[in-house]
Amino acid sequence: MALALNSFAENAVALQETAAPAGNGGPMIERGAAAALGIGLAAIGAGYAERAIGASVVGALAEDSISPGIGILLTVLPETLVIFALVALFVGP
Repeated sequence: MALALNSFAENAVALQETAAPAGNGGPMIERGAAAALGIGLAAIGAGYAERAIGASVVGALAEDSISPGIGILLTVLPETLVIFALVALFVGP
């Protein structure tokens, strides 16, 4: 798998170097838009994960198989993705 990803990355770099720049040769998406897209996708992914985890936690709490503290921890764990995205936004170059 790592070899395939490395090969894919090398091909992408080779294509990028040989392609003629269109227009002024600037970035395809501006920094602010890229940051907003990254944070938005991280939030959507966290919400999608919380949907399944929340349903499982409610079921486990109904059966008294886990404590409420563990249920809350499991529910907020995917939100760390959004926190990491925000940290990358403010710490980035």
